[in-house]
Amino acid sequence: MSNALLPGLTASRHVDIDLNRTISFMGDDCRVYSTPNLLYDIEMACRDLLLEHIEAGKDSVGTRVELDHVGATLLGMWVDITITVTEVNGGAVSFDFSVSDAVEEVARGKHSRVIVGVEKTAQRLKAKKAKAG
Repeated sequence: MSNALLPGLTASRHVDIDLNRTISFMGDDCRVYSTPNLLYDIEMACRDLLLEHIEAGKDSVGTRVELDHVGATLLGMWVDITITVTEVNGGAVSFDFSVSDAVEEVARGKHSRVIVGVEKTAQRLKAKKAKAG
């Protein structure tokens, strides 16, 4: 793991809210950024930051999320996701995040990830698959 992966490290991601990121169940006039897509975009922002600071053959998996989705972002708008590393404990990394669009705060919360070896994880999953039949 890189010494540069320390609390205080921050990154931002700009996301355009396209049709695939919105809800559809309330009709076209109410298409807004869906919570599952918001969470996915937050997780990928955190993962991508980690990938810049960990060795080849490693990746990360999400283990915990606290998400307050407090504002609606309309189809065609954008959001900026800002993440900050708050704790590094071995392979466990915690983040705070905030999300805003052009008008208001959209979300805030915390996310935890664990750095894993890709090959070791693949072996563990193959063993589980074999047990499951």
